Amino acid sequence: MKNMLAATLLGTAALASTGASAQTVPPPSGVLSLNAQAVTEVPTDIVQVTVAAEQEGAEPGAISSALSSKTAAVLAQAKRVSGVEAQSGGFTIQPTTDRNGRITTWRGRSEVVLKSRDFAAVSKLAGDLANQMQVQNIAFSLSREARLAAESKLAEEAVTSFRDKAQHTAKLFGYGSYTIREVSVNESGGVMPPMPRMYAAKTMSADAAVPVPVEGGKAQVTVSVNGSVQMLK
Repeated sequence: MKNMLAATLLGTAALASTGASAQTVPPPSGVLSLNAQAVTEVPTDIVQVTVAAEQEGAEPGAISSALSSKTAAVLAQAKRVSGVEAQSGGFTIQPTTDRNGRITTWRGRSEVVLKSRDFAAVSKLAGDLANQMQVQNIAFSLSREARLAAESKLAEEAVTSFRDKAQHTAKLFGYGSYTIREVSVNESGGVMPPMPRMYAAKTMSADAAVPVPVEGGKAQVTVSVNGSVQMLK
């Protein structure tokens, strides 16, 4: 029992000594934290158009049936257009109440999302659908291929900038060179915020065959390099 107690005390003392040594180790000197980035603007090549229909009435079942039929018809028409992807969006039916909380009417809304790289095809399709569903918003983005191509080029620029900055800054502090301690490369961007396009149903139905203006802009793509280096004499 005494031997076991002695061993325990020795082990505890050794751990305490190790902990004390670890606490007294000074932080590394000559460590420099850096960041660099490269940015470019790339023309967007994908458009996403959301069209929607709303209906109001006394019976939610009738509203649901009417909106479902309209949505199915819009999807069928959209899928006949080459190069355009179409899918269902939001579908909601909500009551409207008076000041006493009694339901006075029901309002329903159904959306269809159109996505394509062919801006002209989507523009014409949105105009053709205007007597059934109206444009609610238009969003532009980069395709995966376009974004990866931009990021690949930017990564070279950002890494070169990071290395040049590390070398230049190390010399300013009186060091001759450096080694990389840790580094991370991050990408961001490639999507433009949606642009709301609200139209009155009557106005749109009057010009049902008129294409909806669809013109993309440029999306910003950024590659950032963050890390630290050990400066060397």
